[in-house]
Amino acid sequence: MIRKLFFGVVIVLAVLIVVAAIVGGFFLGTIVKAGMETAGPKITQVSIKVDAVDLSLLTGSAKVKGLVVGNPEGYKAPQAISVGSADVGVNPFSVLSDKIVIRSVRVEAPEITFEGNPYSGNNLSTIMNNVNAATKSGGPAATNATARAAGKPVKKFEVDDFLITGAKVNFNGATLPLPDIRLTDLGKGGDGITAADLTRRVLDALITATIKVVAGAATDAGKNAGQVVGKDLGKSLGTGMTNVTRGLGGLLKK
Repeated sequence: MIRKLFFGVVIVLAVLIVVAAIVGGFFLGTIVKAGMETAGPKITQVSIKVDAVDLSLLTGSAKVKGLVVGNPEGYKAPQAISVGSADVGVNPFSVLSDKIVIRSVRVEAPEITFEGNPYSGNNLSTIMNNVNAATKSGGPAATNATARAAGKPVKKFEVDDFLITGAKVNFNGATLPLPDIRLTDLGKGGDGITAADLTRRVLDALITATIKVVAGAATDAGKNAGQVVGKDLGKSLGTGMTNVTRGLGGLLKK
């Protein structure tokens, strides 16, 4: 009788733990979504919207659905980057700790809208400049102040593997494929990295790859045009490519 009662209590506790994990995951997903839409714009200085974040504490997995990064003021398109879904593998025991350990992030088929001049000012470089400014200041001041006021340290992150695959760039009516982008061991060891620094590193890789592809497409178009209108345009494009190389070097040093 006692044995049956013991096993009955164990089963009830197991069910309660599972229910708590499911319910907790639901509310944590809502919290993460709100955090992305609140802290994200402070880092990028553009709007960030997310349809939903599904988080399972049982499996340590999450899915971000419908992520849209807005365009800076002065550009026509309503968005600079859109992601249909991203799969995230999280160490569930780290979610409530000071350092959240993310095992993997896989971003599938994001769409990037490129506006402006690949050789100088453009929408993506503007966002990157905003992120660099936030990183130098230590992250969003309001978010950090709230954490400190509550007596809590600012959350930091470790991302072991970050993959962006199947990305496409919309540029002047053309759709250009991007090669896969993979980043590893971000914030590994020590206290981790802030959300601002993590955003900077990911955007840096994405924007650098985008500018290379756009500049290459512009150069190819210039070569074709040069066969018709002469050598002066080719000289102009050559100067432009030098500026691209310098610009990419400066971007990577930031």
